Amino acid sequence: MKNNWYEIQNIETVDSPSVVIFKNHVEHNIQEMITLMKGNIKRLMPHVKTNKMPKVMQLLLDSGISNFKASTISEAEIAAEAGANAILIAHQLVGPKVDRLLSLASHFSKTTFSTLIDSTETAELLNSKASAQELKINIYIDINNGMNRSGIKMGPGLDKLITFLKDCKSLNFEGFHVYDGHLRDNSFATRNEKIENGFIAVTDYFQSLKNEYPNLQLICGGTPSFTSHLLNEDRITSPGTCVLWDWGYSEKLTEQNFNYAALLVTRIISKPTEGIVTLDLGHKSVAPENPIDKRIKFLNLDGYELLSQSEEHGVLKVQNWEDLKIGDVLYGIPYHICPTINLHDEVSVIENGQKTDTWQITARKRKLNF
Repeated sequence: MKNNWYEIQNIETVDSPSVVIFKNHVEHNIQEMITLMKGNIKRLMPHVKTNKMPKVMQLLLDSGISNFKASTISEAEIAAEAGANAILIAHQLVGPKVDRLLSLASHFSKTTFSTLIDSTETAELLNSKASAQELKINIYIDINNGMNRSGIKMGPGLDKLITFLKDCKSLNFEGFHVYDGHLRDNSFATRNEKIENGFIAVTDYFQSLKNEYPNLQLICGGTPSFTSHLLNEDRITSPGTCVLWDWGYSEKLTEQNFNYAALLVTRIISKPTEGIVTLDLGHKSVAPENPIDKRIKFLNLDGYELLSQSEEHGVLKVQNWEDLKIGDVLYGIPYHICPTINLHDEVSVIENGQKTDTWQITARKRKLNF
C-alpha cells in the first residue's frame, strides 16, 4: 500500500469533518475474511454494527455472504432489506423491541430472524408474544464466557433454561452465542490460549446436547477472536470491525491482514497561538470513549499531540506550525471505527483517488420502519 494511498484528488468536494470510505479496501477486507475461512462462507456471520450501511451490506451479499449479526432492530432491518438470508440480533430484547422483532419477522418472510436470551423470563415473554401472532422465533442462548456483560454462566441455571425452552412451543432453540470480546492480547498465541481455555467447558456442554439437538450452532466472538474461532470447524464466526478496520485493532491484532477502509477528513480552522492548530474535529465526530491520545492517528502529519477536544473543535500541538495553513486537510484513522461511524449520517465513497458517490449510514438511526 503506497504511503499516499489516502489522498483524495477532488478533496474540495469532501466536507469536513466527515468519514470517507475507500471502496477497494472494503472489497479487499471482505475477500480477506472469506480467504481466512478458506471460502466456507457458511461459517461467516459478519456483524452489521460496524458499517450500518445498505451499500456495504450489498457488497457483502455480492461476495456470497448471506448471514449476519446485528445489535439493533434497525441494523437487522437494513440487512433484511438488502436480502440477507438470516440475521441474529445479538441482544436480549426487552420492552417494545420484542414487538418490533415480531413485526420485522412478519414483514420479511424470506429472512430468518433470531435473537438472544439468557433467562426464563425473557423466554416466557418472547414465547407468549410469538404464540399470540402464530409466529416461531429462533433463539440462541447467550453464554457468559467471562466478559460479564451479558449471558448466562455455565451451570445449573443453564440446565434449567434449556429444560424450560422445551415448553416454549413458539421458540426454536438453535444453539449458543458466545462473545469473548474482553480477550484482546496483542500476542495471538496468548490471546488464542485464553480463548480456547475459556471454551473448554462450553464445547464439552455443547457436544453433550448434540444427540438431542443435532443441528445446534455455536456462534462465536467478534474480530479480536476471529482468527482463533476460524480454526475450529464447528464454530460460526462473527467479525465486524474488520470490514472497515481501525487503528485500535491494527495495533493489537497484528496477525490480521485488513486494510484501513474508513478515514476521517478534517481541516485546520485556526492557528490561535504559536505551536497550536485547531481542527474541525470535536468529540461529536470521532469516538471519544478512549483517552485523548487514543482517538485518532493522522496519516499526513508528524510530530503532533492532540491536546483537547470539545464538541466541534480539536486542539493539536504541532512541531511544524509555520508550515501549516488554515484550510489544510488532514486524514486520520479512528482508534475505534464502530462508534465513529455512528456519529455520521453519510460517507463519501472514494474510488481511484476520487470521490464518486455518497452512501447513507442508514442504521445509525435507532428506528427505521419497524
